[in-house]
Parts: sequence; structure tokens; C-alpha cells
Amino acid sequence: MPGERVVSLVTLGCGRNEVDSDELAARLGDAGWKLATEGAPADVVVVNTCGFIETAKKDSIDAMLAASGTGARVVAVGCMAERYGKELAEALPEAAAVLSFDDYPSIGERLDDVVEGRAVSPHTPHDRRKLLPLSPVERPAAVAGHVPGHQVTRQRLGGGPIAPVKLASGCDRRCTFCAIPSFRGAYVSRKPDEIVAEAEWLAGQGVRELLLVSENSTSYGKDLGDISALDKLLPRLAAVVDRVRVSYLQPAELRPGLIEAIAATPGVAPYFDLSFQHASGPVLRRMRRFGDRERFLELLDRIRAIAPSAGVRSNFIVGFPGESEEDFAEVLEFVSAARLDAIGVFGYSDEEGTEAFTFESKLDSVTISSRVETLSLLAHEMCSRRAGERIGSTIEVLVGDAGHGWAAHQAAEVDGQVTFTGTAPSPGDLVRAVVTGTEGINLVAETG
Repeated sequence: MPGERVVSLVTLGCGRNEVDSDELAARLGDAGWKLATEGAPADVVVVNTCGFIETAKKDSIDAMLAASGTGARVVAVGCMAERYGKELAEALPEAAAVLSFDDYPSIGERLDDVVEGRAVSPHTPHDRRKLLPLSPVERPAAVAGHVPGHQVTRQRLGGGPIAPVKLASGCDRRCTFCAIPSFRGAYVSRKPDEIVAEAEWLAGQGVRELLLVSENSTSYGKDLGDISALDKLLPRLAAVVDRVRVSYLQPAELRPGLIEAIAATPGVAPYFDLSFQHASGPVLRRMRRFGDRERFLELLDRIRAIAPSAGVRSNFIVGFPGESEEDFAEVLEFVSAARLDAIGVFGYSDEEGTEAFTFESKLDSVTISSRVETLSLLAHEMCSRRAGERIGSTIEVLVGDAGHGWAAHQAAEVDGQVTFTGTAPSPGDLVRAVVTGTEGINLVAETG
């Protein structure tokens, strides 16, 4: 391959995409590609797209158009590229190639093709759930290990003391509003030893907190024949780094043993990222989810009986087809009583390929926007009140590069932060501090 070829990676979306980009960077390095420094020109810009909701798709399109303006060839990968394939390629001629997840192992060769002018045919999307056996326990024999031989195939693109680690890929749930399982595929857990090996490698890179990510962390191990596999994995990871945080928990699958493991294992943040989505039983059933306001409050009581200061965040979709005023009132009552630390509010939007796309009784955009505003204002008020309950308490804060940090109940970048009075500790420090005030959901604290 003549000359040095330079690639830049742009990552959008969630922590799962961050890990994918790290792995793509390592594969590209092995194939002879040099990673561009920030702001430097590149021969190819790889945009790792998000395809979850309409706003995320727009951000992905904007990123690809911006990259094309630099004069580099643009290659789309990630969820939006996987979900739309040929359709995206036809709609966005600025992209030199639209690649599938199946292209990841040979990503270097695909970029060689792009630079050398060889045609790279976009894939035709298909339902990836059909690629593996229906029974989870039959899947390990059908797929190779995530990282064969427990070798780490990853190059950190981001810095700082916190890094995401992928527990699993795919999802077996059939939520009527969500298209992710169709393009991410069926649920496949990584083997525990592989995850521990990656944790050890990250610790050697200066990482002090691991954020465990997947489409549904509560399902971890079901295809390995051990539904309590995460309960056993957490202490192993906590022996490698200072703090372990679990994300993407399904309330209906949160077993007592896993609650105990998260709430009471030393080194594991007592933090519950619970995807409630709604609080009305009828709406949740239409979403093909389970629970209601009373059951969710009982779940929170069980968590706080073990860890009274546990952090809890959640997301809610309002304006789902058929949502009545009474249904919406259930969400407002739940949020008023739940003492949540952080809340994301989303207005329902149609996603093609989902069951909800075909539902009748759609709400108009004015009603949805009004309910989003109402719940968002209440969420801010209640989360700020919850933050105020922490004044006077002692917290353990992991300090980031910008001088602020995150307590055990705060996931970085999404749940607020801790700022310090006086001189801030050094980046990467893990310090104890006393909460002296709040600014919305953010805490103000001073070290001893």
C-alpha cells in the first residue's frame, strides 16, 4: 500500500458505539492505517453513526456532511449504516461507502478499497435477530468469542479515568417502540474472562472506573447458561479497578441477587440505570413491557432498603399511541414519588419497522410537546430536590480532566456532576468530599 494513509473516527451515540470505535481503531492500526490527531487532515473519516431515534439520525447525517466538507472520503458505519444500508447510500452520495457490522473485521481492507477507487457495494439490511438460534443457550456454539484468546482488540480513543466496557451485544426483548434488536441482533454475552482481561488492560491505561454497557445488562449470562453471571462478574471487576458501574437495566428482569450485587458489593457503584419508560400499566403493556407505578415504587424501596443513598436514573417516553390523560398522570405521580437522581424525557416518534409504527390512536405533535415540557419541568424539580437531600453527606468523587468529578450515584456526562469549592483535586483522583450545596442536579462539595 503506497504512502501513509490517515483515518479519523467520529463517534456518535452511546457507550456501545464508543467501544466499537475503539475496536475499529485497533483493527485499522493493525491494517497499517494511522489515526489522525485532533484537527489534522485525514484521507478517510469514519463516522460511527447512531440510528436510535430521529434526532440521533439527524446528528449522524450532519456529522457525515460536515466530514465531507473537509475533502476527506466519508465512510458510514454503526447503527444507522447497518439499519439503512443501501437506502442510506442512495440518499447520501457524500458517503463513499456505507458499511455493515459484518465489515468490521476487514475494516482496513474496506478503507483501502475506498481510497483506491474500488466500488464498495452497500449492504441490503436484514433482520439480524434471525442470524442466531432462537434459544439463547444454543448461541455460544454459533458465534466466535468477542475477542479470541482473551486478547484485547481495542485502542482507546478517549482519555480520562472512565471507560465503557461492552458486556454483550443485541437484545431479545420486543419493545414495540424500539428497532434496535432488528439491526443489532439477538442477545450474545461476552465471556467473563474476556471482560476481565479487557478490564485489566484498561486499568493499565489509567482507567479507574468501568461503565458496563449493553442493550440489556440484566440479561447477561442467559446464553452462557448462568443468569447470575453478572452477580459473579462484578466482584472480579471490582478487584481490578476502583469503581464499576452497570448501565441499561430492565426493571422487569432485575432479580434480588443482582440488586444485592450492585447495591452491596465493595467497589461497585450502588447505581441503578432503570429503563422504566412509563408508569401506566396499560401503556407499558402496549409497549410490550411490564410493571406499573406501584410495582416500580416497590422496586425502588427494595433497592434503598439495601443502599439508602443509591443513585437511580431513568428515561420516559410520553405521548405513546393511546396514552390518555390518566396514563400521563400516572407518570407524573410516579416521578413525584420516586426520588430519582436523573431523568431523560422523550416525546414518542414513529420509527419505521417497529410495531408501534402501525398503532392507531396516535397523539398529535402539540399534545406530545406539551407533555414533554410538563414532565421535563417536574423532572428537573424532583431531581433537584433529590440532590438537595444529599447535602451534608460524604461522597466519593472520581475527578475528571476538567476538574469536576462524579460521585457513585452519577454516571459521567449524563447524571450531573460534582464541583469543588477551593482547589479541585487532580484529574484521576478518587477523593472523599462533603456535599455543601447544589446547583440543580449538580452537587457542590469540599474535600477534607
